[in-house]
Amino acid sequence: MHKKWQKLSTKWVKVEKCGKKFLFLISYKIIMINLIGTYEGKADAKGRLLLSAALKKQLNPILQDGFVLKRSLFQSCLELYPMNEWNVLMAEVNKLNRFVKKNNDFIRRFTAGVKIVELDASGRLLIPKDLQVFAGISKNIVLSSAVNIIEIWDKDRYELAIDDASGDTADLAEEVMGNANNNNGIS
Repeated sequence: MHKKWQKLSTKWVKVEKCGKKFLFLISYKIIMINLIGTYEGKADAKGRLLLSAALKKQLNPILQDGFVLKRSLFQSCLELYPMNEWNVLMAEVNKLNRFVKKNNDFIRRFTAGVKIVELDASGRLLIPKDLQVFAGISKNIVLSSAVNIIEIWDKDRYELAIDDASGDTADLAEEVMGNANNNNGIS
């Protein structure tokens, strides 16, 4: 079962009305979700895929908010962000100084091909054609949870990526999660 947290956040909002300036403190909930599982499916000729019942159940608290679909930076797959997660990420990206060329270049590349998507009345997700081409998605797909997002892969590319990474998984886990000098290590 996935874990869901509701975090109450606040921010100050400036409003100007009739020449007068007002400052309001607003509160809002951010739902953070940890997704679990890898699911296989099929995309139809139009690029629509049906989410499995198990995955839809995990996403149920946030389905109505919609999603952002984008190219992965590191793999030839797509990343499906729940809208809340995307907004948190964009708040961090928005802190970058746009007068630094590297920052501007990163933002442009990171947001290239980004699309807002929703499930249709039949519970299907439409993958736009340009993103299908990027990820090589034709028919057989894999939906793989990656903590708070879902990676969408062409099945053959997914299996190759997993096979390529299988030899160094232990070393990678030790380096990323077990570093004794890293206070964020998990035991």
